[in-house]
Amino acid sequence: MPLTTASFVQSMVERANKLGDPVLAADIQQFANSRRYGLIFEHNRPERIRLYGKKSARGDVVQILPERGKPEDESSHLLWRVNSIDGSTASLIPFESPSYRENSQLPREASVEDIVAVAEYDQPIYAGLREVDRVERGTTDDPYQVVISAENYHALETLSFCYSGKVDCIYIDPPYNTGAKDWKYNNDYVDGSDEYRHSKWLAFMERRLKLAKKLLNPEDSVLIVTIDEKEYLRLGLLLEQVFPEARIQMVSIANNPAAVARADEFGRVDEYAFFLMFGVGGPAKLELGSEWITSKGRTHTGHIRKDLFRRSGSNAERRHSPGCFYPIYIDERRIVKIGKPVPPGVSRFDFAENNGLTPVFPIRKNGDEGVWMGGVDTAQRLLDSGYLWIGKFAGDRTPIYYYASGEIAKIDSGTYQFLGKDANGVAIVSESCEDGFKSVPGTQWHIASHDSTQYGSRLLNDVIGKRFSYPKSLYAVHDTLKFFVADKSDALIVDFFAGSGTTLHAVNLLNAEDGGHRRCICVTNNEVSAEEQKAFVKEGLRPGDDEWEARGIARYVTWTRTKCSIEGVDVNGNPLKGDYGCPVESYDEIDGDVTDPETGKKIRGKVYKKAKRPSYPALADLKMSDGFRANAIFFDLTYENPDAVELGSAFDDIAPLLWLRAGSRGRIIQHESEGYAIADTYAILFDYSYVREFMTAMAKTTGIGCVYVVTDDETRCSSVRSLLPGIEVVRLYESYLRSFKIAAEGAVM
Repeated sequence: MPLTTASFVQSMVERANKLGDPVLAADIQQFANSRRYGLIFEHNRPERIRLYGKKSARGDVVQILPERGKPEDESSHLLWRVNSIDGSTASLIPFESPSYRENSQLPREASVEDIVAVAEYDQPIYAGLREVDRVERGTTDDPYQVVISAENYHALETLSFCYSGKVDCIYIDPPYNTGAKDWKYNNDYVDGSDEYRHSKWLAFMERRLKLAKKLLNPEDSVLIVTIDEKEYLRLGLLLEQVFPEARIQMVSIANNPAAVARADEFGRVDEYAFFLMFGVGGPAKLELGSEWITSKGRTHTGHIRKDLFRRSGSNAERRHSPGCFYPIYIDERRIVKIGKPVPPGVSRFDFAENNGLTPVFPIRKNGDEGVWMGGVDTAQRLLDSGYLWIGKFAGDRTPIYYYASGEIAKIDSGTYQFLGKDANGVAIVSESCEDGFKSVPGTQWHIASHDSTQYGSRLLNDVIGKRFSYPKSLYAVHDTLKFFVADKSDALIVDFFAGSGTTLHAVNLLNAEDGGHRRCICVTNNEVSAEEQKAFVKEGLRPGDDEWEARGIARYVTWTRTKCSIEGVDVNGNPLKGDYGCPVESYDEIDGDVTDPETGKKIRGKVYKKAKRPSYPALADLKMSDGFRANAIFFDLTYENPDAVELGSAFDDIAPLLWLRAGSRGRIIQHESEGYAIADTYAILFDYSYVREFMTAMAKTTGIGCVYVVTDDETRCSSVRSLLPGIEVVRLYESYLRSFKIAAEGAVM
């Protein structure tokens, strides 16, 4: 087994110590620690994020926004610290840290309206959630699907309190870094002219993937990351580096049959999906339609294949295989017996015996003598099994058919059912394998329903109009997820690059398909596009203004789609049209004759006619206007002032986080109560002096899976834990949001 870099260095250190040279050992270790191995890139630290939703307070690091109607310039990126606030005026001093010393300006004043707090990854923040909207069409047993409007780095750190090691599947479609201003770094869109755009993208992704790692269940989970050709090489290396314990595969998904034109290049018709499987996690065998060709073989059409027993193509003449030139004796209904090979140089007419039967030789279309696909023993074995038979009787030109070894293997494996033999001894085999057959596909997916134009853009436009470019096909995401959560009806799925909300839509579709209760947590920022930003700035608008925020992706696209798809209406309130069966081209089997491609003669058999049929039969009866039996809730991530945190007055902001951790079902305990509070699935002991009353109430309550104890004394929390076996007991600090402090490049404390 080859040594890793770390183990090799350790081996060298041990050898130096054994040689009695600890100084050499120390030098080797010091040298190794100074080197960087693996994927090397500029980390571009720190990554700054503007907190538009945070009310500025003394001590905040801020930036000064340009005058309304004017674009940002270099001065907008300078950092200041709020020294004091007097009414609507903030007194600012230059911000200095070990990392940044670019401000040499004198202290100045600015309107509170013109400053915005900035979070760097070496500055702690306190996060909470504020409910914005909800839709409820499910029962009390159905969980809430969740959309969070937030910068996803902070959202992931916050979610680690709720779901550390509990997530079954993370599906993300991150920015592809095309150079077309599809993402921001330090509040600036990154375009193709940025020479550090690849390093910035890798640093941006690495920080978030490390947080995602904390959420995934290490014993059984999957991380799915989609990407195109611009960054797939770097992404693959990054994934190997961050997740060395994972089994990694890359799948090619044909998502655009029309091909995306590339100047002086091949047109792109696919994109890629990396699958990182942890522990026992892996794709489940599913019932797949005939389109999933790679799972069943090159020539699979969804129907068992019947071939002519006469060889065609090259090496198909009598002289090539003398042992395969022999008569097959038939009557008008069946094969009676297999003859012996005709010796070379002997005429078939002199050799064949009749006995009232018709001898059939492998005569080619041009009249030349050919050969059968196998020798006498092979033919006899096929005949005995019922896998060799005659077509429509045509004397000595009667076609002989058989099942090739690949088709026989499919019968043996159960792909097709062996139903016995008919009166002529011919095997009766089910014509189609689509019902009940389960398999895992290959790594090339060429599925009609994965067309991102038809089942991504057009489907989304029908729901919310033209508000989003290049959404994923709903069915591509549905299928991708299903391989990993089909057998997990209560799976937790997280998407922290939620975009148009396809993942949440697909989870609702999966639940509708099998009655599951899977949960989806979607996180997306509320950015507008580069073009919209430019137009809004000209209009004098800023992020944080109602008009601006209303057009952000989280509110305008992700949540709108979620709400409309659940309610079964478009953005104008009109019922959605169509169903979720996704009709695609298939083949209907009808009675009739088929033509032998070599002889041109009509022979007995079946013919197949193109037809439209649902690609997802289990969803064909689900009208889009029916919506979903589902609940969903929309939150904004909030940033709290440290002073409020220290005073312990921030419970309302962390209340949804407690509910999320408890399973996001039923009622949220919205406000602090005297003593304690009990909801549908969780409870909170606010004051330990009420522990006796609390335990009495708990004894009369069922369905509680999580209890929070507000105390700075761990022994008190432990005593409650001992009284509630089988229930998760979690301690909260009395200052509440201390439990959710997000620190420098770290997790929730």
